[in-house]
Amino acid sequence: MNRKVKNLISIIAVVVLFLALFMIADWFVAQRNAQATGQPAKTEASDENDPAANTSQPDAPEATDDPAAAEDPVLQQANAILASMTQEEKVYQLFMVKPEQLTGVSPVTQSGETSKTAITAKPVGGIIYFADNLRARAQCTAMIQNLQSYSKLGLFIGVDEEGGTVARLGNNSAMGTTRFPAMGDIGRTGDTTQAYQVGMTIGTDLKALGFNLDFAPIADVNSNPDNPVIGTRAFSSDPTAASAMVAACVNGFQDSGILCTLKHFPGHGDTATDSHVADAVTNKTADELRACELLPFSAGIQSGAPVVMVGHIHTPAVTQEDLPATLSAEIIGGLLRGELGFQGLVITDSLSMASITDHYTPEDAAVKAMQAGADILLMPQDLDGAVTGITRALQNGALSEERLNESILRILEAKIRYGIIAQ
Repeated sequence: MNRKVKNLISIIAVVVLFLALFMIADWFVAQRNAQATGQPAKTEASDENDPAANTSQPDAPEATDDPAAAEDPVLQQANAILASMTQEEKVYQLFMVKPEQLTGVSPVTQSGETSKTAITAKPVGGIIYFADNLRARAQCTAMIQNLQSYSKLGLFIGVDEEGGTVARLGNNSAMGTTRFPAMGDIGRTGDTTQAYQVGMTIGTDLKALGFNLDFAPIADVNSNPDNPVIGTRAFSSDPTAASAMVAACVNGFQDSGILCTLKHFPGHGDTATDSHVADAVTNKTADELRACELLPFSAGIQSGAPVVMVGHIHTPAVTQEDLPATLSAEIIGGLLRGELGFQGLVITDSLSMASITDHYTPEDAAVKAMQAGADILLMPQDLDGAVTGITRALQNGALSEERLNESILRILEAKIRYGIIAQ
């Protein structure tokens, strides 16, 4: 080997040794810094291949005020839909009506071009069916499926199916659903598994026909023997027993996959009047309600009930204003949402009942219910008048856009979570 080659090898060896010593020193410095800062050590070489170290990458998003909501895909989808809606679409979404209120045809037993035209012109949030609409299984399923196909956002399809005397399907053998005795009979057994089976079975039966919302279970306590409207529709006259039954029944409905409704808040069991025909009043104080009427509602809410129906019940010993609970911010905002912590959908009882129509126009009733905190307005006496009332209230500031959006967001979330709007 000649001298020039030997010199070249020596030079290369020195360079390699120098580079090795430099890298070792750099590694020791990195480790010392890591111990001081508590962060993983990085060398310049590793940074070159690390996207997080590349300053050309976008900054990480700042944390939101509600991280859980920001990560919830249902809430994200609901907000996206809300942002795309016109004010008119949002106003109509508040209403749940009988099909006859849309079509002008009575009774409605099918969904065809008339229904399609009506739901397109007045895109309400939901439809409630009664016994006159329900003739047979195939007829019912086709009617609901067709109507859903006409709706842009998907509809709440509801019915009163409590068992006992209030069973629009169970009391019609042609519907092929399970018939249950009155809930008072179930309550007297003391067996909460029977209450669970009521919810599970009714919910499963309804879902098979296309329904997604049941206005049950009754969460009232049958505490007044002179009450003309609740009676054995309630599970019990004992609030503790009623609470256990309501909670179990809600669990059954939840497992069936449809929305259920606790009714009639803050309790219709101690009134001596039927709010369908006159004003219903309970003279109990707030503490007396807490010791009795509110207990089943609280139990149902704790079990995850997604909807509470507020009744047209006056509570003069509780509220400062002489208003039915449906129109009372003290009852809906203070007692139901504030004290009981309910965050789901609040629906009014029918706004066509005499306890409302004897005192309020359809416009006033709709606006007052929204101001009080209701999310869904059930069966106004005049849909067009109620829509006009809400629209004017938004224009003159009696209702804010934020208040409207609050309810619409709850409605959209529920529809997404229960599969009414596809995810």
